[in-house]
Amino acid sequence: MQLYLPIADLPVNVFLVLAMGAAVGFVSGMFGIGGGFLMTPLLIFIGITPAVAVASVASHIAASSFSGALTYWRRRAIDPALASVLLCGGVTGTALGVWTFTQLRALGQLDLMIALSYVVLLTTVGSLMFSEGLRALMRTRRGAVPPRRTHNWIHGLPLKMRFKRSKIYLSVIPVLIVGTVIGFIGAIMGIGGGFILVPIMIYLLRVPTSTMIGTSMVLTLVTMLVATMLHAVTNHLVDAVLALILMVGGVTGAQFGARAGQKIRGEQLRLLLGLLILSVGVRFAIELVIQPADLFTIRELGVGT
Repeated sequence: MQLYLPIADLPVNVFLVLAMGAAVGFVSGMFGIGGGFLMTPLLIFIGITPAVAVASVASHIAASSFSGALTYWRRRAIDPALASVLLCGGVTGTALGVWTFTQLRALGQLDLMIALSYVVLLTTVGSLMFSEGLRALMRTRRGAVPPRRTHNWIHGLPLKMRFKRSKIYLSVIPVLIVGTVIGFIGAIMGIGGGFILVPIMIYLLRVPTSTMIGTSMVLTLVTMLVATMLHAVTNHLVDAVLALILMVGGVTGAQFGARAGQKIRGEQLRLLLGLLILSVGVRFAIELVIQPADLFTIRELGVGT
């Protein structure tokens, strides 16, 4: 069944989009991430322009993150102080990202920038996560003890603040920088940034798992909500019909993904997530080489590369 998308300006198969939403929702529920890094490329691959894909997926991620953040709030698994500092940087980064998005679109370079950003970011992060997950899996099979986490140079920075619920004493400087970077990347690429934020909070900021996921969801919720509003007001690129279809599929798939994720060990999850991220990055790189003209056609401006 074909349905016309008014903002994307093309007809799509409703069942295909629903299936994509369910598949990404399954992955999101399994790994505890937003799934924007997967959904945005999939929409681009079926013919939706990168600009519309980024803006529409931002609303989908915001809606998906709301229920998760609410659940963690009820469990008192969110650090309000840490979330507040992250959001100070996140909102600033999101506004800067939407401004950059608008300027690149005016110059006709937006599609190229989005594609290159996905290739570089996903292949890099995917490779690092895959190698770390593989090492952790090998250590587990050998029965080796995981290396003890020690404080790094970040914990020696000034302007420290005590985050009571997370039980850490940390400078606000790296927290603000991390929030700004995640907000900026999310606004340009249409991703919640959870697959980047979670490793940073664990390995660099040393945030405990008990508050890490819930706090990261709050940042994702607010930054994607701000990005959606700014994209809608500034660029008029949010396709509400597309976002609604994705939400229906995503909510359904997330329920099954969450159950599947509970049956898999942590190191196996990290290995699978790294492989998935790396695969999407490689697929994007292949698309750049094989079909650059199709990928970079900017329909909403009426010009090609």
